[in-house]
Amino acid sequence: MTHLSCDLANKLTQLNDSEVQASIITHALTSCSLGYVCYGKVRHRAFWLACTLLGILPDADVIGFRFGVKYEDILGHRGFFHSLLFCAIVGCIAMLCYRRYVERKKSPFVLWFFFACAMATHPLLDACTTGGLGVAFFSPFDTTRYFFAHQVIKVSPIGVGEFFSWHGVQILLSEFKWVWLPCMVAVGVAWVVRLRLTRK
Repeated sequence: MTHLSCDLANKLTQLNDSEVQASIITHALTSCSLGYVCYGKVRHRAFWLACTLLGILPDADVIGFRFGVKYEDILGHRGFFHSLLFCAIVGCIAMLCYRRYVERKKSPFVLWFFFACAMATHPLLDACTTGGLGVAFFSPFDTTRYFFAHQVIKVSPIGVGEFFSWHGVQILLSEFKWVWLPCMVAVGVAWVVRLRLTRK
């Protein structure tokens, strides 16, 4: 991982707020793919709704822009709400709600760990993108912003306007190559493994 310099960070905060993330669809796809790999065909729709919401929830921090929160602030985009601690906290809340209102059979620890990991796929993907600031994985204890060494996913606009352009096509192609295809492979392998296990 590499830490962006302060000078570069200051320049990036002057960019349009629309260029700072992987697309919401890709985040949801990733967390739902993890759900299938771990649990297979879960009957309850609430499970897939939880996976989807957890996958996209960290980007709710962009609301802060409307209230004067700066990108590089602890509560700014890719700050605390993208941290592993926040993922763990929300994962615990999701687990408690799921066991209370949907199904109590699953192990609380395992379910908590899964929900936390499902949400953590979001900051992990963001750390692979080519733009914006890095991700404050260890906030609030360490507010350093990190990127992974290989930043291969083209950064996506928050708004939908740029998707209807050649730039938008490039973003979708990049996400298809680096995220969608691996997710499809993982889901396919999980499906084949389960199929063979059920036939034995």
